[in-house]
Amino acid sequence: PPGTLCRTKPTDLVFIIDSSRSVRPHEFEKIKVFVSRVIEALDVGPNATRVGIINYASAVRSELSLQGPQSKAALLQAVRRIQPLSTGTMTGLAIQFAVSRAFSAAEGGRDGAPNFKKVAIVVTDGRPQDGVQDVSARARAAGIEIFAIGVGRVDMGTLRQMASEPLDEHVDYVESYSVIEKLTHKFQEAFCVVSDLCATGDHDCEQVCVSTPGTYRCACRDGFSLNSDGKTCTACNGGLGSALDLVFLIDGSKSVRPENFELVKKFINQIVDSLEVSDRQAQVGLVQYSSSVRQEFPLGQFKNKKDIKAAVKKMSYMEKGTMTGQALKYLVDSSFSAINGARPGVPKVGIVFTDGRSQDYISDAAKKAKDSGFRMFAVGVGNAVEDELREIASEPVAEHYFYTADFRTISKIGKKLQMKICVEEDPCECKSIVKFQTKVEALINSLQQ
Repeated sequence: PPGTLCRTKPTDLVFIIDSSRSVRPHEFEKIKVFVSRVIEALDVGPNATRVGIINYASAVRSELSLQGPQSKAALLQAVRRIQPLSTGTMTGLAIQFAVSRAFSAAEGGRDGAPNFKKVAIVVTDGRPQDGVQDVSARARAAGIEIFAIGVGRVDMGTLRQMASEPLDEHVDYVESYSVIEKLTHKFQEAFCVVSDLCATGDHDCEQVCVSTPGTYRCACRDGFSLNSDGKTCTACNGGLGSALDLVFLIDGSKSVRPENFELVKKFINQIVDSLEVSDRQAQVGLVQYSSSVRQEFPLGQFKNKKDIKAAVKKMSYMEKGTMTGQALKYLVDSSFSAINGARPGVPKVGIVFTDGRSQDYISDAAKKAKDSGFRMFAVGVGNAVEDELREIASEPVAEHYFYTADFRTISKIGKKLQMKICVEEDPCECKSIVKFQTKVEALINSLQQ
């Protein structure tokens, strides 16, 4: 149905990734990003799609079995921890390992379960030092569907020997690891029961995305009208929008790195763009933390989006430790206080952004924030810890915490947050009157007839 999340077929999916010495470290990071992007689009779980990962070179190493942790955040963290082996290229040995071990019941494979698939995705950049034809045939005979991805100077004949039929659907080639991400969408589509552009995030609707066969259209919530660009929404004339006090709590620790800190700034301004900023509508505050806490600007200091975004762009990077607990305490005690611009009776929203484990205790401050009635969102990137994100997030937790392996994908989280942070408001009074008048006129006309 339109608007539903893409549901993936129940699948045992095993990635078989080449980390031989020809794959340089920065190229191996590209493979990990590709694997993470595919996982992010899947409906993962013990009873849905399970994911395993095999890392190979001259030897084979199981990085994650099908019976390992199957939450999306746990899978993405497992991918991030993988290190290259940097030896030879024994692709046949890796496929044999998948057949005999990775897909076995002992490792979490569901051979006897009805209506499910076994899929292997092999990523390699060279000519194997062993044979792949016979072992691949045995794998396919065992019901394993094999996708073969070749990079750079790969031997195309080897890819065709590995892949399932039809070959044009199961063999892919990219000229370098820097563009392997372009295959992500293909695999998102391959595992979807229904292709839903709204669910996969391939749209730029500000508020509501409505799926139609092969495409989509944008819409707005009650009380808003669609702008001429067909994407963004404006509160209808006469409406004041939602009053909201929103504070960003941003990790400026040294692990974030300067180039990623610039992406965090864009993430903040992406959300600011979706707000109606004024004294009577949304107010925005910004706090940065590392080993200490620094208020960049309090609620209400800036009265329009332009000034807020300019202040965000000027923010300098603290580049020290990660004292998330101390930052949460500051949010509770200071950021939402009247002296720092908070308004009584107005909903309070906190968005906490972090890329790693806190170096101090967060439980008391996280609980106090939620007990105080603040709506807390937790956004984690890279080495962020799922348990900490869940502890910070408001109930229902699944709707209030987000995780991605790569800073470059936080704009997608920004789109989801734009939808969630808005407080429901009544439609404009004038619009309600027009609707009522139209209904009454229709009733009178039917009675006259």
